[in-house]
Amino acid sequence: MNQSPEIPTTPSAPGAHATAHRAPARALLVSDVDSTFLTQEVIELVAEHAGAREQVAEVTTRAMRGEMDFTQSLHARVATLAGLPVSVLAEVRAALVPTPGALELVERCRAAGVVTALVSGGFHEAIDELAASAGIDHVLANRFEVREDRLTGRVSGPIVDAQTKRRTLEELAARHGVPIERTVAVGDGANDAPMVRAAGIGIAFRGKPALVDVSDVHLEGESLLDVWPHLERILERD
Repeated sequence: MNQSPEIPTTPSAPGAHATAHRAPARALLVSDVDSTFLTQEVIELVAEHAGAREQVAEVTTRAMRGEMDFTQSLHARVATLAGLPVSVLAEVRAALVPTPGALELVERCRAAGVVTALVSGGFHEAIDELAASAGIDHVLANRFEVREDRLTGRVSGPIVDAQTKRRTLEELAARHGVPIERTVAVGDGANDAPMVRAAGIGIAFRGKPALVDVSDVHLEGESLLDVWPHLERILERD
């Protein structure tokens, strides 16, 4: 059984150093990262530096369709990165493109008292800086194993898989005193299905069929801000 990693608070997030002074949470939004909060798949950007992008993209597609076990697929993809200097991750961070509407969605959540979290099968080393600058409250992702400033081709620590995402939603709701019916989960792939099913409103954003089939809402537009009306429905219950 995969051990659950701890859910860190983003250092620059509102309330990270003064939780006692923050108003009670009115709702919780948990989002996947790759092809949801971002337009890209982070591991494919890293793999490009190893000359393995096409190979990694094929495995990613199979995993997101539910045709391949996510943990198995992650190990296979990360193995192609062995030997890359850790410095390439700075180039990857510089190349990240948030999905249209993603940053505005976070701003609206912050203003409305909605706790935000990114839960990713991707990697902290790529997304933490963007999450902090956006004001995301919590980020949970995998970590690359590094030896002598090079990627080893292995993951360090417990893997963030589909069930970890679901548990994170439930644990953050409990931590912030948010009833599960006041939670929203957003994702695009099969590994988001348990989290989406567990949320009060589960949203497939440009989702694969395996996720669309279990979601409450399917959004096909280009903007992640299309999630906001569904959060408003929850906030209007106050």
